Amino acid sequence: MRQKSSRFLIFLFIIFPLISSSQTVLTPELLWKLGRVSDPQVSPAGDKVLYGVKFYSLESNKGNADLWLYDFKTGSASGITSGPENETMGRWSPDGTSIYFLSDKGGSSQLWKMNSDGSGKTQITSLEDDINLYGISPNGDKIWMAIEQKVEKVNGPDFFPDLPKSTGRLYDDLMMRHWDTWEDGKFSHIFIAPFSGSSLGETPVDIMKGEPYDAPMAPFGGPEEIAWSPDAKFLAYTCKKSTGKEYALGTNSDIYLYNTEDHSTEDISQDNKGYDKAPAFSPDGKKIAWITQHEPGNEADLQILVLYDRASKTKKELTKDFDYNVDAIAWGSNGRNIYFLSDIHATGQIFSCDLSENVSHPVRQITSDRADYTEISVSSAPAKQEVVVASRMAMDAPSELFGINLKSGAANQITQTNKEVLKGITFGEIRKRIVKATDGKDILTWVLYPPGFDSTKTYPALLYCQGGPQSTVSQFFSYRWNLSLMAANGYIVVAPNRRGLPGFGSAWNDEISGDWGGQAMRDYLSAIDDVASEKYVDRNRMGAVGASFGGYSVFFLEGIHEGRFKTFIAHCGVFNLESMMATEELFFHNHEFGGPYWNYPQPKSYQAFSPHRFVQNWDTPILIISNERDYRVPYTQGLEAYTAARLKNIPAEYLSFPDENHWVLKPQNSVMWQRIFFKWLDKYLK
Repeated sequence: MRQKSSRFLIFLFIIFPLISSSQTVLTPELLWKLGRVSDPQVSPAGDKVLYGVKFYSLESNKGNADLWLYDFKTGSASGITSGPENETMGRWSPDGTSIYFLSDKGGSSQLWKMNSDGSGKTQITSLEDDINLYGISPNGDKIWMAIEQKVEKVNGPDFFPDLPKSTGRLYDDLMMRHWDTWEDGKFSHIFIAPFSGSSLGETPVDIMKGEPYDAPMAPFGGPEEIAWSPDAKFLAYTCKKSTGKEYALGTNSDIYLYNTEDHSTEDISQDNKGYDKAPAFSPDGKKIAWITQHEPGNEADLQILVLYDRASKTKKELTKDFDYNVDAIAWGSNGRNIYFLSDIHATGQIFSCDLSENVSHPVRQITSDRADYTEISVSSAPAKQEVVVASRMAMDAPSELFGINLKSGAANQITQTNKEVLKGITFGEIRKRIVKATDGKDILTWVLYPPGFDSTKTYPALLYCQGGPQSTVSQFFSYRWNLSLMAANGYIVVAPNRRGLPGFGSAWNDEISGDWGGQAMRDYLSAIDDVASEKYVDRNRMGAVGASFGGYSVFFLEGIHEGRFKTFIAHCGVFNLESMMATEELFFHNHEFGGPYWNYPQPKSYQAFSPHRFVQNWDTPILIISNERDYRVPYTQGLEAYTAARLKNIPAEYLSFPDENHWVLKPQNSVMWQRIFFKWLDKYLK
């Protein structure tokens, strides 16, 4: 890896010889040179941290993932895998002497093992199918693996073997497609096998055999949804065991407890009809913690930490008085605390929940810096001082790993993955601004300024509209919607935490539902008007940009902005609430809009808040982006909006990627996206 880093720096020097003198700000190309740090795993003894880093090549248009190791004793980090294959999901053996990982060497994702220093790499499995995820039991004698299995007939050859080249897909219920993939009759199943540490004891057993369900849940579920008991006699997993219309209209997932001895399965959260997910056994195995949401059909309902007593089969809500979401839970090694992450006041912080009896305020905020903590790992061996390592990012800093002082909340950076790439790069200032809404409430707004900002000059300004809709405008470092990159291009960026975002209490978060075009839009206008009152903002050079609900916001603002903006950019935005019925997770549609458009009386949203109802007011140039593999907001939404704009003779461009989903993930597509994005803005605002 050190040789790879050296070649990388030479490449930088050749391609960007003037980086220290004429190019000192962030660029789209530079974003794709940053290593993406993730998945920290503290060793059982707490003396090392295993983690992943993925580097991308713009030239080859793909990325490569490797495993790295940080040693607390030496204070240094080094790559322990290299080569063209991807190594991911590094995990420690229970005694800390070995490391397991997945590698796609040979074209198939299989389980490998190496010594704790990276030597002695050995392939363990050679299964017919890819292993997508895995988990070794705490005592090391069993392993679970997530492997896709064909369960249902969907494709032409499934029905008619004599037509092997037929491409038709036949469905008789909803959820024909999900996120960016058409259903093909395959489902992610959990397989269990005895494990010796270097081989499987027998053929893995599918504990969900024949079931048309995914575990982890599609499309974003990960290893946090599956957990071993300390004695490996039980496996807890998250699953949404419904199909068709019921699956499309509901959010009822449950925690299932599989007994490895008698092979029985018990649903231990069946009384709750909303989401239950992310089970985690206590160190002594007597309790299970997980995250629950009570309201069926509401994916943005408050996430509460639940503790389940296995002996009494009773549940206790630990954070019922904590009005913020609980995420990424991790038990302390002594079993007296549960750590978790939560959005609060436009940042993502680390919290702990004290499980002691008679504690009046069990939840304690540990960190409080201007940052987003996104992953957390805790040493498993009991010690006087637990070792906690977390991934941390900010709008002006990509993710790196930090050691956390649990008493003071201080964060000590331990990895420097992108130090050399960012050397000499100047970021603009980020300020927190409180804006008064039309109803008198405070809107926490991030304002980003161009590098070298001079208050005696005037600058164009961008209103950034967040997606979700319930998704915090926190300290995220994005590789596409990068607000620091926008500022680096000479724009003042106004990013309000408008109505309908978590991190400000559940009431604030819930106000968006059924009111998409109401107070949230007024909050946006309040924010841009407030910042535009500054002398350094040119009110004649303002634009609005956003994706998903942010794209919806752009379409809606185009019809009501009363001349504030000179241009708009909408990415994968919702344009017509009626035709959005072509989306896949219809529970979201029903919850946000009050049901389907044919209900009588028709829900208010279809008339009052659908952007296509206001096209008669459109008169401002707009760039519209829609991707053909986006099934969450079908690309036809963008086509409808673009057609309307051109028929009204409004200057417009339409950008579409046939191989991208709701996001833009391929390096060259992303850079193309950025170049067109800024070319459009510069044309109308500079």
